Amino acid sequence: MARKVIDNPNHCSLVHAMNIIGGKWKPIIIYILANGNLRFGKLLIFIPTISKKVLTEQLRELEEDGIINRERFAETPPRVEYSLTEVGEALLPILRQLSEWTAASFEDVEFEACKIVDV
Repeated sequence: MARKVIDNPNHCSLVHAMNIIGGKWKPIIIYILANGNLRFGKLLIFIPTISKKVLTEQLRELEEDGIINRERFAETPPRVEYSLTEVGEALLPILRQLSEWTAASFEDVEFEACKIVDV
């Protein structure tokens, strides 16, 4: 499936950012990887409602955009781990702030504590 992007003829930085991290799953994947390297199967456990196909697509796009690293290990059986790049780690304070804004702005909703390391 082709990546859906917002047309950006004026080269707006916010539109560009949304083309990179926008969507349903990418911020969640980034937030989960804040805890350290994870294999594909672990990501599926942490995000049980995502399909394998969609997770694969989202990971590829995040890797293309330099947000995550994909490291292949020459082992039998083969092993792949995903981690955040420096660019990806720079997003963590922004995502934490978004999480805090949500909790403060929607006090009538009970949120489960996000399992992420402090940044």
